[in-house]
Amino acid sequence: MRAVLWSVLLAALAWAPGGSLAQAPRVAHAEFAHGIAPPPHRPPPGELRVWGHPQAAGWLSRQAQRFQRRNPGIRIVPRLTGSDVGMAALYTGQADIVLMGREATESEVKAFEWVYRYRPMAVPILSGSLDRVGQSPALVVFVHRDNPVDSLSLEQLDGIFGTAREAGWRDGQPVASAARGADRDIRRWGDLGLGGDWSQRAIRIYAPMAESGTGKFFRMRVLADSNRMHWDAITEFADPVVGPEDSGARILAALARDPSGIAISNLQFARPEVRPVRLVDGAGEAVAASRQSIAEGGYPLARTVYAYVNKPVGEAIDPQVLAWLRDVLGEPVPEPDADSAYLPLPEDRRRDALQSLDAR
Repeated sequence: MRAVLWSVLLAALAWAPGGSLAQAPRVAHAEFAHGIAPPPHRPPPGELRVWGHPQAAGWLSRQAQRFQRRNPGIRIVPRLTGSDVGMAALYTGQADIVLMGREATESEVKAFEWVYRYRPMAVPILSGSLDRVGQSPALVVFVHRDNPVDSLSLEQLDGIFGTAREAGWRDGQPVASAARGADRDIRRWGDLGLGGDWSQRAIRIYAPMAESGTGKFFRMRVLADSNRMHWDAITEFADPVVGPEDSGARILAALARDPSGIAISNLQFARPEVRPVRLVDGAGEAVAASRQSIAEGGYPLARTVYAYVNKPVGEAIDPQVLAWLRDVLGEPVPEPDADSAYLPLPEDRRRDALQSLDAR
């Protein structure tokens, strides 16, 4: 009965005029306060309900076949309708595992926490692709081919895109930033040391919508999830509701016409008029986006695919969920093919993820 009540609540919020899944935590908290307990956090016996992005279907299908050969008593039930609704499915008891091609935002985590009074557990399971749209491609910073800038740090990107000078985040932990205060604003190319005619050129920014999945990932990694951005210089590009044209292609088409611009896109849409910029890693080395730099963990704007699960504080992970996570992390990722271009986790992250499964 409780599961039915939560399902009705979710549906009502999704379809009510002006409603959205993001409103669910407020109502859920009110219902909880009136005596309705949160929905069950254990999967049905013999079943694992996996939600996530449709582009993960090929990888999940192969993984499910392997898992079910080893665990014939557990059936994988996929529902790949999108990352953005996954967390809502987790905190309403409709999902057991949610695959997200980025870290959940703080608002998504707070929504779960509002219902259960603890945070969901995030387990990294894959690295995103190098350049496959829809499969968590690495973000790449581009400049016009005439621009002499060769490399940038995340702190410098913070200075270009942001106004808050906050630290970025990775795996739910803050990544320290030296950039603080308005004196770190980077508004002209001369602020990056370019001389001559470049010194007084204002930097114009071309980027995905800040609230898109790509935009959220960039804000999380570079701006600590802040939306305090240099909006006067930013042109945002939304993916079309209908049509095949990706925002990443249109972003680089705009940059191709603007020598003073900078853009966020991915390598699939690279074109002769623009070129990618290397990014400085934690060791101070300038790193280009490549399959090797992603698989080794060196490229700063590589994405990670996470499995979010419901693990109450002080309890072990559900045995069925644990079996699935161990199966995923215990095998190397196949070579990229026509269906899936995901890359393996760096070995140190894979070991740490396996160890985290035993922690309470």
